[in-house]
Amino acid sequence: MISRIDLRGNALPEGGALRDLLPRAEFDVEAALETVRPICEDVRHRGSAAVIEWGEKFDGVRLDSIRVPAAAIAAAVEQLDPAVRAALEESIRRARLVHREQRRTTHTTQVVPGGTVTEKWVPVERVGLYVPGGRSVYPSSVVMNVVPAQEAGVEGIAVASPPQKDFGGLPHPTILAACALLGVDEVYAAGGAQAIAMFAYGTAECLPVDLVTGPGNIYVAAAKRLLKGRIGIDAEAGPTEIAILADSTADPVHVAADLISQAEHDPMAAAVLVTDSEELAAATEAELKPQIAATKHVTDRIEPALAGRQSAIVLVNDLADGLKVVDAYAAEHLEIQTADAAAVADRVRNAGAIFVGPWAPVSLGDYCAGSNHVLPTGGCACHSSGLSVQSFLRGIHIVDYTRDALAEVTHHVVTLAEAEDLPAHGAALKARFGWKVPQQ
Repeated sequence: MISRIDLRGNALPEGGALRDLLPRAEFDVEAALETVRPICEDVRHRGSAAVIEWGEKFDGVRLDSIRVPAAAIAAAVEQLDPAVRAALEESIRRARLVHREQRRTTHTTQVVPGGTVTEKWVPVERVGLYVPGGRSVYPSSVVMNVVPAQEAGVEGIAVASPPQKDFGGLPHPTILAACALLGVDEVYAAGGAQAIAMFAYGTAECLPVDLVTGPGNIYVAAAKRLLKGRIGIDAEAGPTEIAILADSTADPVHVAADLISQAEHDPMAAAVLVTDSEELAAATEAELKPQIAATKHVTDRIEPALAGRQSAIVLVNDLADGLKVVDAYAAEHLEIQTADAAAVADRVRNAGAIFVGPWAPVSLGDYCAGSNHVLPTGGCACHSSGLSVQSFLRGIHIVDYTRDALAEVTHHVVTLAEAEDLPAHGAALKARFGWKVPQQ
C-alpha cells in the first residue's frame, strides 16, 4: 500500500542528491501554462462574460452574474449548522490571536545626527483570496486567508470560489457562511484560472486586485505563475503533504492516522514517514489497513495517494539522519513524534509548519491551532514561508537627511557613483553644494 525507501547503511548524500532520493508528486506547472493562457487572455478581453462561459464549461453551471448576492451570503450564515458555526467562530478567534501578534510597527533608525531611515509597513490596498471548491469544501481556507489580510489592515478583500451546480451556481453555502462570519461581503462564484485572471485584470463586476493568495489546483497555480508581476502572489501551491519524523517512542496508531488524514485530501497528496525504527515502520504499515477500512474516500483518494510515488516510509540510520532527510524534503506539514520532540523540532530548518509531539497533529493546525494552514509545498519551505500578516504588508523606507548630514557623506556617494561610471548620480549631490564636494 505504501512503499519503502531504505537509506540505512551508507552516509547520506548532500543537497540535491538527497532530495532526488525522496518521494515527491509530479506537478508540472510549466506544462499547464499553455492550457491556462487562452483562458486568462479571454478573461482579459471579455471580462465577466468569459468568466461565466469558462465556469459553465468546467463547473457545469451557467450564471447570470459572478457576484454573489448579499442576500445569499446572509442566508448561508442563518442556515448554518450551529455546531459548524461555533467551530468556525472558535477557529476565527484563535487565528486572530496569533495573527494579531504578527503586526509590524514603524521603526526609525538614526544613521547619523540629522540622518534617519524609517521603515513603515503599509498593507496592500486590495486582495483577491481564492478558496478551492473541488473534492472537498474548505471554509477553513476562508478563515486562513481572510484573517491575516484583515489583521494587516487590507481595506479591499474579495473572495472567489467555484460555482457549485448543486447550489444554484453559488459557492458552497458553508464557504459563504464563513465569509459572513468574517464580515466579507464581496464574493464571486468563479473558480480555476478564470478566477485568477478576473482578479488580475478586473471585470465589470470585480475591480482588479494587487495580490492574490490561496491554494488551488495545478491550473490555479499555473495562472498565478502566468500573471505574476501584474499581481503579487503568495505561492504556487502544489499537492498537499505531510512528513512525520518518528522514533520508537511514537504510537503507530497516531502515525497511521495522521498519514491517512493527509492522504484523504487528494490522490496526489503526499504522506511520508521518516523513522529509524524498523518496528515502528512495520507497526504503522499494519495499522494503515484497518484504519483505512473504517473511513471514506478510500479508493478515490486515500489508496492512490498512499500508493503513489509521492508517499513512502523512509528508513534512516538514526535521528540525525532523519533530521537531514526532513530538512531536504522541506515538508508543508512536519510532525515530530520522537522522544524530547520539542528539542528535535528546534533543530529543524525547513518546514512550512512544525507540529510537536503526539498531541499536536496536523489536523489541529488545519482548523483550530491558531496557526495558518496556507503553507509552502513541493519543497519550497526551504525558501518560503506560510501565509501571515506579513504576506499582506509592504515595507517602505523613508529617508530623511539634513543638509549637514548629506554634506558629511557626499564624498562617499560621489566616489561610489564614479566607480560605477554613473557620474550624474554624484552630480545630483554636487548640485546641492555649488558643484563642489564638501570638505571633510
